[in-house]
Amino acid sequence: MAALATVNDPEIRQPITKLGMVKEGIDISPDGVVRVGVYLTVAGCPLKDRITRDVTEAVSRLDGVTRVHVDLDVMSEQQRKELQTRLRGDRGPEKEIPFAKPGSLTRVFAVASGKGGVGKSSVTVNLAAAMASQGLKVGVIDADIYGHSVPRMLGVSERPTKVEDMIMPPVAYDIKVISVGMFKPEGNMPVVWRGPMLDRALYQFLTDVYWGDLDVLLMDLPPGTGDIAISVAQRLPTAEILVVTTPQQAAAEVAERAGSIAAQTHQQVAGVIENMAWLPCPHCDERISVFGEGGGQAVADALTRTLGARVPLLGQVPIDTRLRAGGDEGKPLVLTDPDAPAAAELRRIASGLGKKPTSLKGLKLDISPVRH
Repeated sequence: MAALATVNDPEIRQPITKLGMVKEGIDISPDGVVRVGVYLTVAGCPLKDRITRDVTEAVSRLDGVTRVHVDLDVMSEQQRKELQTRLRGDRGPEKEIPFAKPGSLTRVFAVASGKGGVGKSSVTVNLAAAMASQGLKVGVIDADIYGHSVPRMLGVSERPTKVEDMIMPPVAYDIKVISVGMFKPEGNMPVVWRGPMLDRALYQFLTDVYWGDLDVLLMDLPPGTGDIAISVAQRLPTAEILVVTTPQQAAAEVAERAGSIAAQTHQQVAGVIENMAWLPCPHCDERISVFGEGGGQAVADALTRTLGARVPLLGQVPIDTRLRAGGDEGKPLVLTDPDAPAAAELRRIASGLGKKPTSLKGLKLDISPVRH
């Protein structure tokens, strides 16, 4: 049982012994053959082969074990309900957004841009991968419903598993991720929804998905200040906005409008990231300003004036064709080539964002007034 306690369920990321997935009556024969029964959460679990392999490896390391047989079974409806209660508590019929609760320690970043094509999703994915590699528990919501691209960029092809009314998000590079693209039929079909459906999808991502205890949740928002941006402000008022722009004036002006939504929604802007800041010359390393200069700092300065609070320029990410290639291949650059200039800058930005804020704003304190 101690050996089995080292085996985590790949989706829930907790020991199978703690989740009630190990059957009673493990059989150990005199000649060292061990037979272990394991409950899967659902029939046809896509990760059953991995669970079998992990159990076999863990038990095989014990002295005296000559062979391991893993017998798979499926949880009953009652067992799944007990698992749900164990994971999320008995919340009753009313759903809640865990990240919106006063005591939540998860830092939520809404990654926004004024227009498409500035690399917002690439920045989101690489920040998430960098934070996860630094030891943080990270989740990503692909909230760009119409233009979802996060699954490809993280190399996720499997569909989420459903346990009762909980959705288990796929995991890639130690990042839990969910996207509407995981629920579509095969093919590149468009999502044709009006505003209320967009809000409903976002709400389900926040309430029905089992995220566990996250340090950071990144939300890849669609460009502009439409329905999803408004829903995020209403559902997660403590979410901090990360504005992504490119250096040229036209993009900077639009990005400023995307960040200025915070003045109306009373959110904080964590900072501005300038993507495609320059192109390193392959011959002399001189910086070539393909899209101009100064757009990121201009957005940060304008938002500082508009919001009355300092909005920093968090970093300038240079153009790197490997960053684009990594997105197409599902391999974030910060992991495949962490010393590349673009990767190093993204890792530096992630390191700063991953630190817990020192402010007590929004934190529920267990104190009471005392009358003397």
